[in-house]
Amino acid sequence: MRRVILESPFAGDVEANLAYARACLADCLRRGEAPLASHLLYTQPGVLDDDDPAERALGIEAGLAWGAFADATVVYQDLGISRGMQQGINRADAEGRDVEFRWLDGGW
Repeated sequence: MRRVILESPFAGDVEANLAYARACLADCLRRGEAPLASHLLYTQPGVLDDDDPAERALGIEAGLAWGAFADATVVYQDLGISRGMQQGINRADAEGRDVEFRWLDGGW
């Protein structure tokens, strides 16, 4: 399976963004990919607080560290590109990893 880092928004309308990220994960899996969406993993209750700037930065950096093992970064842009997503795009570019921009079928 192709390993991908999934970029989608988290901050803002968190509930809607979580639903969107789950749909993006499902889309990756249907494409035969093994996605990592660190913003879904690290923001679970009791892990990191996304509203705390230091913890948010820690979570972003931890997620980006996995990029060294990924074949590509996939950016789902139906809801726009957030600052956190742009950090992921910039890191992928800096590390020479392919960046693919996607939309979900049917839109959001």
